[in-house]
Amino acid sequence: MPPILISSEDDPRLVAYTSIREKDLTSGHGARFIIEGKVTLETAVHKGRFALESIFIAESRLAPLGDVLATVPEYVPVYVAPQGIMDRVTGFPMHRGVLACGLKGQIPLPSTFLSRQSDTAAPLLLLSDLSNHDNVGACFRNAAAFGAAGVVMDDKCCDPLYRKAIRVSSGSTLWLPYAQGGSGLDMVNAAKSEGYEIWAMTPNADAMPLGSRPIPEKLAILLGAEGPGLPTDLIAACEPVRIPMSEGFDSVNVATAGAIALSHAFSANS
Repeated sequence: MPPILISSEDDPRLVAYTSIREKDLTSGHGARFIIEGKVTLETAVHKGRFALESIFIAESRLAPLGDVLATVPEYVPVYVAPQGIMDRVTGFPMHRGVLACGLKGQIPLPSTFLSRQSDTAAPLLLLSDLSNHDNVGACFRNAAAFGAAGVVMDDKCCDPLYRKAIRVSSGSTLWLPYAQGGSGLDMVNAAKSEGYEIWAMTPNADAMPLGSRPIPEKLAILLGAEGPGLPTDLIAACEPVRIPMSEGFDSVNVATAGAIALSHAFSANS
């Protein structure tokens, strides 16, 4: 389909892109999500597992994106507008000039997802109560980098398809399998019922040091919220594991902790 030129910010075909910053704050886990930037658009088109409803780009980006747009399915409309119209539609300056609207579809619950992973040897990353989009995006990026089979989240975690989470993940939330729903304990029990040994990452002094435990055949690494960490009931339901650190310092960013643990498992299996 040839690009469709837009001449008014009131064009009803752009409703998904109107005031997207405000929608980020209010829409929650909606049926649609917005992709922003050239790299993430390329990922969505070439590798993503979500259907695209439309693409919206600034006129100045049409030629530089020619190769990517040439591979977009014909049924996906590509809207093109002057930069000023795009800025007024979105509600703020869109310097990247590249947006797309994706359709989330049905995200599986952890129990359903885990039952489908029963024969997968790669580790899983479990996230409980992570409400920071930067941390969730970074956790997905680390999971992709170190060969995790997927990410499982409880219902307190923020949406990994939030614009900033997608961007921070380097687009990995668009293709890495994930599940979300239920409580953290529900998630842990579902993983245990599928035979996973779960390492609850904690700075607790009585936790086993990372590196002292053999890598199990089926491993899931559990991370909690930045600051409070994992609640005691989740730690008690798992194998507590800590990352040894210098005296007087007991923690790193949650995504960094996940990267260290995933790298340890990845290196052991390489």
